[in-house]
Amino acid sequence: MTARGWFLFSLMGVVWGIPYLMIKVAVDAPLSPSMVVFTRCALGAVLLLPFALRQGGLTRTVRAHWRPMLAFACIEIIGPWFTLTDAERHLSSSTAGLLIAGVPIVGVLMARFFGDTERLGVRRVAGLTLGLGGVTVLTVPHLTGGDARSLAEVLLTVLGYATAPLIAARYLKDVPTLQLTAPCLALAALVYAPAAAVTWPSSVPSAHVLASLAGLGVICTAVAFVAFLELIKEVGPTRSTVITYVNPAVAVAAGALFLGEDLTVGIGVAFTLILAGSVLATAGAGVRRGERVAAVAVPVPVPVTEAATVTEAGALGVAGPGETGGSAVAGQGCRGAEG
Repeated sequence: MTARGWFLFSLMGVVWGIPYLMIKVAVDAPLSPSMVVFTRCALGAVLLLPFALRQGGLTRTVRAHWRPMLAFACIEIIGPWFTLTDAERHLSSSTAGLLIAGVPIVGVLMARFFGDTERLGVRRVAGLTLGLGGVTVLTVPHLTGGDARSLAEVLLTVLGYATAPLIAARYLKDVPTLQLTAPCLALAALVYAPAAAVTWPSSVPSAHVLASLAGLGVICTAVAFVAFLELIKEVGPTRSTVITYVNPAVAVAAGALFLGEDLTVGIGVAFTLILAGSVLATAGAGVRRGERVAAVAVPVPVPVTEAATVTEAGALGVAGPGETGGSAVAGQGCRGAEG
């Protein structure tokens, strides 16, 4: 994986490890799951839509790709964000974060269903297995506190998170990152607006609850979604889901530090297994048959203008060396970075 890929991977490992803490703070306030999801999506959409509109052609993009964009929005945001938030009313933030770590395993299976575009190899299979072992060590002690409905909701979330990157990789490769993210968040906000209005609290939430909602919308949604789609472009859809092996460790640490959730020696052992599994699972496995042709056929992405790069870097904090203004999953995957 490239240096840029590792940067995005590390960023997403942390940024999508802390939402479980913020969601738990919000639903324990208590705020309704609909209000939490609405606020998160609305903030993200408000921040990203101006930049998507500035790129030009947003309406044309939505008209041309509305079906896969709708599927992506439903499977990545509208469904999973509600089920996860609702589940955390009964599960600890640590348990929710740990269960989500099953995404890479489901992602491997779903990749086969979608045509098996990425070859795993022995090393990556070993990494996935090692990571799953670490997740098991973390998860088993926490499962006794959850009910069947909440666990089922998290499993539905896992299925959505594993499937959505494959939809993006196959059907949305020509859609610029911002023009995919912003409309999907706006749609999700519209879907949950009525329920959020009905369940809106009668009094202003406390400062730490408002801070959690702001963090969910700005950091864990606006910044994180752009970074995640860039990660898919950089390393491929299956390997991008391996961040969910790091997220649980962050979720457990955050839960222990801020909510007083248990932190044991077993968690330290599992954390080591998870990181080792992530390194192996994201290792390259060489160029596949047909990739040499693709590498020649697909032109090298042209960097965005300096002004555009500076604008997006300042606003989103995700642009880096070699940043391109291309699609969410454009031709960089053909450079042999994927295994």
